[in-house]
Amino acid sequence: MQKLGKREEQIMQVVWQLQHAFVKDIIDALPEPKPHYNTIATMVKILTDKGFLNAEKIGNTYRYSPLITLAEYRQQDVAHIKSKYFGNSFSKMITHFAKEENLSNEELDELIRIINSQKSN
Repeated sequence: MQKLGKREEQIMQVVWQLQHAFVKDIIDALPEPKPHYNTIATMVKILTDKGFLNAEKIGNTYRYSPLITLAEYRQQDVAHIKSKYFGNSFSKMITHFAKEENLSNEELDELIRIINSQKSN
């Protein structure tokens, strides 16, 4: 699976949220300054060509829906980060975030609870 660029990811976030969207819906959901219609139409076409979006012809326009879920993309993205920056070590990645993000006691307790629940499986 390919990595999304910043604007592509913005568009996908909108489509994941809406589930079905026309180009106008995507533009309406993007922050100001709003991009030009043709810019988003081109990017949506690219996302369709890359296999991220399905295009359904409705009248003289297209309605887009995701071909990959946010969870699937997130899993692939995290796997890429783990491989690229942490030698494919989950424990190194978690240790980094635990130290660098100044997790609260509640967040640390939640991590410990999740880890302990995985031990019993």
